[in-house]
Amino acid sequence: MTRFNTRATRPAVHSPVTTTGEQTRTHEGGAGHLRDARSELFLLAVSNFVGQDAFYEKAGDRDDRYTQLVRKLAIEDPEWTAGLLGWLRGEGNMRTAALVGAAEFTAERLLHEAPGYSRQVINSVLQRADEPGEMLGYWTSKYGRTLPKPVKRGIADAVQRLYNERALLKYDTESKGYRFGDVLNLVHASPDPAKPWQGDLFQYSLDRRHKRGTVPNPDSLPTLARNLAFPEFFEQDPAIILNAEEIKRAGLTWEAALSMAGSKVDKAKLWEELIPSMGVMALARNLRNFDEAGVSDAVAAQICARFAGPEQVAKSRMFPFRWWAAYKHAPSLRWAHALEQALNHSLANVPRLKGTTLILVDRSPSMFPGYGFSTPNSSDITLAEQAAVFGAALALRAEKPTLVEFGGGSKKLDVTKGGSVLKHIEAFGQIDGTDIPAAVKAHWFAHDRIIIVTDEQTRPGWLPSNMWGHGGMRETAIDDLVPKATPVYMWNMAGYKPGAMPSGKSGRHTFGGLTDHAFRLVPLLESGRDATWPWMAKTA
Repeated sequence: MTRFNTRATRPAVHSPVTTTGEQTRTHEGGAGHLRDARSELFLLAVSNFVGQDAFYEKAGDRDDRYTQLVRKLAIEDPEWTAGLLGWLRGEGNMRTAALVGAAEFTAERLLHEAPGYSRQVINSVLQRADEPGEMLGYWTSKYGRTLPKPVKRGIADAVQRLYNERALLKYDTESKGYRFGDVLNLVHASPDPAKPWQGDLFQYSLDRRHKRGTVPNPDSLPTLARNLAFPEFFEQDPAIILNAEEIKRAGLTWEAALSMAGSKVDKAKLWEELIPSMGVMALARNLRNFDEAGVSDAVAAQICARFAGPEQVAKSRMFPFRWWAAYKHAPSLRWAHALEQALNHSLANVPRLKGTTLILVDRSPSMFPGYGFSTPNSSDITLAEQAAVFGAALALRAEKPTLVEFGGGSKKLDVTKGGSVLKHIEAFGQIDGTDIPAAVKAHWFAHDRIIIVTDEQTRPGWLPSNMWGHGGMRETAIDDLVPKATPVYMWNMAGYKPGAMPSGKSGRHTFGGLTDHAFRLVPLLESGRDATWPWMAKTA
């Protein structure tokens, strides 16, 4: 009789987030599992909005845990950590966590006099022209005004790459502690030889910072020269600000144009001139303003066409939940279909899973307010809503889904094939308590896989012990309920230290983050291939 060579045999596969075998307790007292340092740092990094409280963890404690992990791995595994930080600011789209991580990585390597990596890591996380100043603000506030060479050189590399006329107009403002000129003074960046205008830009940035009254050279810096003269043109003829080409020539941001215009021009007409040059994220965050100003349906259709374009959505790098936020706070339904399309584009990596899939979405109190953070439209887009975005998308794309919301209890939700992700998100509620094992026990009936979107902080899963042949109650876990042959994927939304199950092998895998990218690992693992860290996958 054959035991191993059966149709059900599958190759053993491994995923990168790995538990150590050491046990602990979750924040709600359930059986918990500790992860290795790399796994703990990864899950925390992809969910950590620096300086903000989580439900179970104060901001200071959370940030300390993050910096300690970065500093530990900066010495023990600098290549891996450098890869994480570069990816975190890029595809991971986590700005502040990447910047803080790069600074702490560098500080620890300087402390140990360890050569290499630091300059490159600093440069890799600075991807927007205001970020060299942000890095200086963080470094000097924590370590003083003395700048080590790797910090100076990494920032100088980024300055060469990022500083241009429009960047100066957008980011070099009086509100900043470190202006462009301050950054140049401190890091001594040289102009890029391939950018002949950059020398004049750097000099003008210094003159502007020290209020020397220098006029930018109109031959090398035409946008800055036009911008400086534009207020005079506007005073002579306010209608000039209703000319989209003139706005573009002067490099006016939409914020600057609205401020300058005040009540002197029709607000709807001004928005209609600004809209063609606005980025997709700026459009999404201003839908309420467009409606209140009375922007025409024809111009609204232009906005919707951009939301419906997959390339535009990808370029915006907006988290999927930001599209939900835009829909949630837009007064008019004229945006709804386009926002649905944009949300679906931002979830392009959510797989169309074959067979039966149990999808459990955490709606417990720890997923709700008490853990809010700023979005383009609101400060109340909770973990629960983010989890609902992923859960609804998975359910609508799965062949045979069972969609369940759970807390201490649980409830099955209807899934309408071909339906709207946005409408399915609206169907979720809130349930007191958190009991992952009980939700698995109540709804798993030999599904091909289980996907749990949660912060993992489960209560002890007390279930009747007659399941094991004797009376009373016994604390149970996922592995007691689900055979190893059935894969369980835990989508970690909060980055807490204790996990709710082992992970890394034997059909138990944990992912994390606020984008859809890690969903690519599910079909990879189910095809019998090992998964690796996302920044390594592209070179594997």
